[in-house]
Amino acid sequence: MKVTLFATCIVDMFQSNVGKATVELLERLGCEIDFPESQVCCGQPAYNSGYVKESKEAMKRMIETFSDAEFVVSPSGSCAYMFHEYPHIFKGDPVWESKAKKLAEKTFELTQFIVDVLKVEDVGARFEGTVSYHTSCHMTRLLGVKEAPLTLLKNVQGLKFTELPGKEQCCGFGGTFSVKMAQISEQMVDEKVRHVEETGADYLIGADAACLMNIGGRIERKGKPIKVMHIAEVLNSR
Repeated sequence: MKVTLFATCIVDMFQSNVGKATVELLERLGCEIDFPESQVCCGQPAYNSGYVKESKEAMKRMIETFSDAEFVVSPSGSCAYMFHEYPHIFKGDPVWESKAKKLAEKTFELTQFIVDVLKVEDVGARFEGTVSYHTSCHMTRLLGVKEAPLTLLKNVQGLKFTELPGKEQCCGFGGTFSVKMAQISEQMVDEKVRHVEETGADYLIGADAACLMNIGGRIERKGKPIKVMHIAEVLNSR
């Protein structure tokens, strides 16, 4: 099975280790990985900030970039969801709406792809430690991926899972929200960090690099002994 990797901006610029873990994990599960170098930002930050016309240029670039892909897989529920938003954004456009629909139909978040497409629930990973999981907003509420990451984590040997209180609450990142509404965002992420502490977990795991960067940054500033990891890194542990 050939998989085309949609790496995302955050992974590409700040968390290349997540991209590496994603590739290694999918290859171990029998996938052939393709990485088109022409991929750029999916347009989400600009679109969510109201720059619809400007963001469409980036979206068209991404639609063309992944036009020949069999499956498009991303280690980000938020960015994967953005591809699913494209048909709505280009609705009524005789050329781009159809192309956008084709892209959306073959785009999956990493854990969604592993469980729903590859039909794998145990990737053979081993990871020692007590873990809690952050359910990011776009991935759970909009993309609708809720059970796949939990199923995979609970089948990791040596991993002890503990539920995160207030898991449905936003971490305060919200893309440009954390910049425009910095004081509110700070209060939200502080609440999230308090909930993580309540679990007694050694690690906070998530499937969206931006959320993890936000929460992890706050944990580090507060000097808390909690490590933050992307789920791809955990599932790739042996």
